Amino acid sequence: MASGPIAERNQDATIYVGGLDEKVTETLLWELFVQAGPVVNVHQPKDRVTQMHQGYGFVEFLGEEDADYAIKIMNMIKLYGKPIRVNKASAHQKNLDVGANIFIGNLDPEVDEKLLYDTFSAFGVILQTPKIMRDPETGNSKGFAFINFASFEASDAAMDAMNGQYLCNRPISVSYAFKKDSKGERHGSAAERLLAAQNPLSHSDRPHQLFADAPVPQMIPMNHHMNMMPPFVPPPPPSAGHIPNPPMGPPAFPNIPPPPLQAPPPPLHPPPLPPSSWPASFPPPPPQPYF
Repeated sequence: MASGPIAERNQDATIYVGGLDEKVTETLLWELFVQAGPVVNVHQPKDRVTQMHQGYGFVEFLGEEDADYAIKIMNMIKLYGKPIRVNKASAHQKNLDVGANIFIGNLDPEVDEKLLYDTFSAFGVILQTPKIMRDPETGNSKGFAFINFASFEASDAAMDAMNGQYLCNRPISVSYAFKKDSKGERHGSAAERLLAAQNPLSHSDRPHQLFADAPVPQMIPMNHHMNMMPPFVPPPPPSAGHIPNPPMGPPAFPNIPPPPLQAPPPPLHPPPLPPSSWPASFPPPPPQPYF
C-alpha cells in the first residue's frame, strides 16, 4: 500500500489529505477514498522516531477525474470527529501563508468547520481547515474562529461581503486577526500586502468574484432582430445624357379562354308558391288579432 517514488506518481491524479486524527491509517484512507474512484497508492509520511504519521497523507487515483471528484465529495468530512482537508497535492505545495488571516466572531454554537469552509471558500482559496476555538473539556465552540486565505484579495472580499451578515440566525463580525507575539498589530498591513504582491505563487490563487459588482449587460428585446431592416436608400438621379430604361409592363400571358359557364345547382328546397296559385281547397290563414 505504500507509495513509490514521488517522481513516478501522477501528481495531477494525487490528492493531499490533511487534518487526520492519529487513529487514521492507510487502510482506512484506502477504504474511504476508493468510494470516489480506483485508488493506486496511499501514503502517510511517518515520523522516524515515533513511527506515527504527521496528520496528513497522499492518495493517488487512476485518473485526474477521479481525484477531482474525490475533492468535491470528501473535503471537510469528519474522521474521528475532525474535519479533513482534501485538495490537489500540487496545489498544496504551491500554497503560501501570506498573512491573510481573518477573525470571525459571534458564532452560533451550531456552526462547525464545514459550514465555515463552505461559506468562505466562495471568496478564494482557504489554506487550512477553518479553526474554531473550542473548550478542551467539552468540545463546545467558544464563539469565534480563524480562517487563513491564500491571498489578500480573497480575505478583503470575505470581509466586505460577510461582516455583519447572519450565519445561523446570528450576525457575525469579520476582521483581520491579531498577529502572534505582537502588541495589537493585525494582519493585512501594507508590508504584508507588498510581500504578497511580490510572490509569484500567490497570483495563482484568486477569488471567484462571482459576487463582485459588475455592470449590468444591456438586454436586447427578443424581437429586436426582426426590426433591424436596412435603411431605404433612394436611387441616384440619372446623369446627363443617360436614357433610362423604359418601365416594364405587366408580364404577357398567353390567351387562355375563360372556363365555360355552368348552370347553378338546383336549390335543395323549392321556393314557396304565391297566394294566387294556392288551390281552392286550401283554407286561408286565420286573421291575426290586434293587441
